[in-house]
Amino acid sequence: MQQKDFWLLPDGIEEILPDEARHLENLRRTLLDMFACWGYELVIPPFIDFLDSLLTGSGHDLELQTFKLTDQISGKMLGVRADMTPQVSRIDAHNLKHEPPTRLCYVGTVLHTRGDPLEKTRSPMQIGAELYGHAGQESDVEVIRLMLEMLVMAGLQAVHLDLGHVGIYRALSEQAGLTKIQESELFDVLQRKARPELQDLLAEYSINSDLKMMLMKLPELNGDRGIINKARQLLSTANDEVKLALADLEAIAEKLAVHFPSLPISFDLAELRGYHYHTGVVFAAFVPSIGREIARGGRYDNIGAVFGRARPATGFSADLKTLSLLSKDSGQKQQSARIFAPHLDDGILNEKIRDLRARRQAVIQQLPGQAGNAKELGCTSILEKDNHHWVVRPLD
Repeated sequence: MQQKDFWLLPDGIEEILPDEARHLENLRRTLLDMFACWGYELVIPPFIDFLDSLLTGSGHDLELQTFKLTDQISGKMLGVRADMTPQVSRIDAHNLKHEPPTRLCYVGTVLHTRGDPLEKTRSPMQIGAELYGHAGQESDVEVIRLMLEMLVMAGLQAVHLDLGHVGIYRALSEQAGLTKIQESELFDVLQRKARPELQDLLAEYSINSDLKMMLMKLPELNGDRGIINKARQLLSTANDEVKLALADLEAIAEKLAVHFPSLPISFDLAELRGYHYHTGVVFAAFVPSIGREIARGGRYDNIGAVFGRARPATGFSADLKTLSLLSKDSGQKQQSARIFAPHLDDGILNEKIRDLRARRQAVIQQLPGQAGNAKELGCTSILEKDNHHWVVRPLD
């Protein structure tokens, strides 16, 4: 009878081994400490939640990504979180109930039924921050700055920022009087940047020729800061909401340039990531070594309404595993020092080991009859007796 490979893991589910786990945990602590310095308080939502709560707001886009199960106690449907944003929104709206702006951060594993085509893992470690209770450009700028500082702390270089605004497409759709079905069809084509399909689809719609032209031109409105002026010209007959959205994008880019003068910023007015829950500015960070965004976010006002309190909200998230991998690749890994101690029934030695560990130094004590010497255990130094004292000496 063939023996089963019990060591196999499900596709997209991975173990994190000691070297990478140490680096990942150090990065987690560093980033959470940095968030705290900005006033963002840590919250820890549950790994399993009622399905209705998980599929609120941003969760609707993640219904197919959510593992579902039945609660044997209540009989209700539960879900394993695929995104922590709805849970954090509930904490702000229902549990904390602050009137002033609330800053929260979080980190934890989420689970997806399917992996991203460009990302094999189905269990990202989501890290992010959210700012509730402020609707102005300043809060958008703050969370983007925090996201960029997070990438700096992770040691990432050549970061590129992409800005968009879902309010532009939403306002043009409303101005054109599109039905929900038409808006959804057009959204799908724009997401795929399928211009011939876009032209054919718009030809079927009975809408104003100026609006057809503006919707047709949306995929062309991507590039550097000159895109804003080009958009003002091409979208000159659009309503005031479009013009306000363009002004917001321009103002946010100018404010970011003050803090990050060398940061490359581009615009994509047909970028509709998270369209069904975002309400304003959307943004994403890229690096040359990976073909997808490494962090993303945007404004999603009123997500807390279902939890009893609608509040303006903006935030971002990233996969800590991806940041850790990129951080190691950028040379941020640090070799940890480990001290080897012999196995002896010696009170002075035991006190020395306790003292070293209390000072957060790693001490590996020998076990009787064990295999492997100090070097094979990854130690960089050893405790040796010098007269009546135990001292740490580097290994040759």
